[in-house]
Amino acid sequence: MTHEFTSNFAARIQGFILQKHALGHPYGMNTLLLWQFDKMCRERFPMESRLTKDICMAWAVRKASESNNSFRRRLGPLREFARYLNRAGETAFVLPLDFARKGPRYVPHIYTEAEIASIWRVADEIEQKRADSPVRHLVIPTFLRLLYCCGLRPGEARNLRLENVDLERGRLEIMESKGHKNRHVWMADDMAERCRNYNSQVERIIPKREVFFPNNKGQVYGTSYIDTTFRNIRAKAGIQQAGEHPPRLYDFRHTFATHRLYQWMREGKDISAVLPYLSVYMGHSQISDTHYYIHLVPGMVETMSGVDFSAFSDLLPEVESDE
Repeated sequence: MTHEFTSNFAARIQGFILQKHALGHPYGMNTLLLWQFDKMCRERFPMESRLTKDICMAWAVRKASESNNSFRRRLGPLREFARYLNRAGETAFVLPLDFARKGPRYVPHIYTEAEIASIWRVADEIEQKRADSPVRHLVIPTFLRLLYCCGLRPGEARNLRLENVDLERGRLEIMESKGHKNRHVWMADDMAERCRNYNSQVERIIPKREVFFPNNKGQVYGTSYIDTTFRNIRAKAGIQQAGEHPPRLYDFRHTFATHRLYQWMREGKDISAVLPYLSVYMGHSQISDTHYYIHLVPGMVETMSGVDFSAFSDLLPEVESDE
């Protein structure tokens, strides 16, 4: 989709986005947010050409249907744009970093091995529908496995382009991840082989595509479609909501980190020595960020790690056994 900017900030927003692209950042979702900001400026501040506090505060009003995290994400691009203007010599108001604080910690669902196997089984049973979704039956099973096997954020997997996937070496290039950082993610041999088989099948149906996981138009799948598809798969797999929130796609990332820790425990690894490797793999700048994704689930930790739960109960965040 091409976004046309029409406010008094149009040329400067476009210059900012071009700079992001020059630095190797796709900036897709943030471009959409800035387009929405540009529309607000055109409608509400048609005569203003300076990024003032009034404009920023008008944008920084949380919508009734907006989660706290979505609200925080919406403020980020405007904050970066303001800094861009200041570096160019303009006077622009920068929203304070603590303007929208993080909400309470979300308690994720840590999938059991049996639940993961059920999800794979249901996903593999998706039927091919050539007319409206010619590759959906290939995309969804591989997409879900990639989330768990590589600990990717759903958006990182959705936005993969063919040029980002080195099938020969089994390596993914994650562009402009959280914090606008790029990173390389290596796949296990069986995951890499699955991706190679998947790609050869999709290539025959949609030749010369640019997106690794294409929808029926050869474009990136939308978040809502993927979420709806997963909810249907989760229901058919018989996975029930145990805690306050239903299991999410994002919980595969938490499960990846948690299961990896359990495996290292079983192998007798020095946890303090190997955690930095997991932190880098997941794209974190500090180990404390990785701790957020690791959970000691009573019952599961003994089964998968062979280690008594109490030996590690003070090391990392804990999740109740029924979650």
